[in-house]
Amino acid sequence: MWRLKAVGHKARRSDSSLEEFKLKRREHEKVLRQARRDKQLVSKRLLLHEDEVEGQMDISSVPVSHDQVLEMVRKVQSGGVEKVAHLRVLRRALRNPEVQLTFVKLENSIYVLVGLLSGSDAQCRLEAAQCFHELSHSSDVTVGSACLPATPYLLTYLSGQSAKLTALCLYTLGNLCAESKAVREKLLAQGVVAALANCTENQRSNLAVMEAVGFTLSQLIQAKDAAEKIIPVVLGSGVIPRLLSMLTPDPQFGLGPAIECAWCLHYLSSSDVDTGVLVNQGTLSHCSSILIALGGTLARGSTEEGIELLLWPLLRCLGNLLVSLEGENPELYVEDSRILAALCVFTQTYLQPHPALARESLWVLNNLTAGSSVFCSALLFCNLVPVLIQLLPFSQGINTMVLRVLGNVAHYGMEYCVQLTRAGVLAALCATLKMADPEVVILSLEVLHMLLASSPQVGEEFTRQNGVPLLEAIQYDSDGEKRLRASYILDNHLSAHSSAS
Repeated sequence: MWRLKAVGHKARRSDSSLEEFKLKRREHEKVLRQARRDKQLVSKRLLLHEDEVEGQMDISSVPVSHDQVLEMVRKVQSGGVEKVAHLRVLRRALRNPEVQLTFVKLENSIYVLVGLLSGSDAQCRLEAAQCFHELSHSSDVTVGSACLPATPYLLTYLSGQSAKLTALCLYTLGNLCAESKAVREKLLAQGVVAALANCTENQRSNLAVMEAVGFTLSQLIQAKDAAEKIIPVVLGSGVIPRLLSMLTPDPQFGLGPAIECAWCLHYLSSSDVDTGVLVNQGTLSHCSSILIALGGTLARGSTEEGIELLLWPLLRCLGNLLVSLEGENPELYVEDSRILAALCVFTQTYLQPHPALARESLWVLNNLTAGSSVFCSALLFCNLVPVLIQLLPFSQGINTMVLRVLGNVAHYGMEYCVQLTRAGVLAALCATLKMADPEVVILSLEVLHMLLASSPQVGEEFTRQNGVPLLEAIQYDSDGEKRLRASYILDNHLSAHSSAS
């Protein structure tokens, strides 16, 4: 059976060839898992401010000299009633990458901002935090490292009373730790994970803050060095239930918090760290419940803009956790078989606009049915096989994933194979055997092998559908694995119907 962390299925064959097949499949899975991790990209957030109204001149696009930056710092440092106004001018100027570099190189410039950030004036404190937020968005590592003196105060304000300042500090911390290992190590030593966990407890009702927590946490845990030092701490911090509680989209606030928290769960589930904590805390059932609800929404024809952005991490989290259940039945953790219909709805809905998302949905369907006679039975009972058959003409990994799912069902023997045959699988295989994609043909031959091995009647039906000439054509016009499989089927299951001598 093919339960794959990035794509599972087992055909009846000799022990040696079966072991070879498993070895190749494991290597393939390893490559796919690595590719999935390598494509996790950090991204920074730049918040807009109330005074950035449309039509206002953007000072970040205006050249600013070294002396002008120095004068901005001097005005901020001098105090007086205009200090807040001077800070706003500096903050807008810091949107410019050249000004950022100039500013951090000035003596004591960072400490001037730190002094205001830690001061008693709430308005100056907020403006100083916004200046650090602008600096945190820099792509230059030296700018991020220069902001390290501010991190203790940014962490302290995560437990403050101002939700606006808390969210601002969260996004700033998330930006700072995105690309700098030194910053991440400093933040870990300062207790950033515990601070984030406390924030989810204190600000659970503030969705804007929870969205910011999800962003910052995802920036931490998708770092390349996260598996060793960060993810184990996160899994032991008690934050998982809070992430799960945020997965249901709020009708007024929108999808943001759910999307950010879902990506956190995906990054945790796709790591090499033991994911038992996620499984034991109900992540599988919770993700599947949300997916079932979203599938129902799509099936009724009512969609919220951007819903696919939530589906991506939810599907990946569920699919990866299913892989971690090696040797266990997935129905013990995902009890509602309506998830199968929901996955088919996602596939049909996004087949044209987002074919990769349709493939992800089929990948989860594959991982559910691999090793689960319960879900394979449910797939047949819910009459979803005809839906899958309609997808076989589509490429981009769609048809190959469908064939894996059909193979998972056929693996369970005669009764399952008979029902697949009644659903029209043989006619569909006659079509896929003619396709140019070698993987499609090989997978079709594997499914066909299991169907034919289950009952002589299947062979008779395949012959009536003129399937034998297709195998003979593959036998004589192909080489390698396709030829060997076609020859084996003809010799062992269709010898009475073959015209080959």
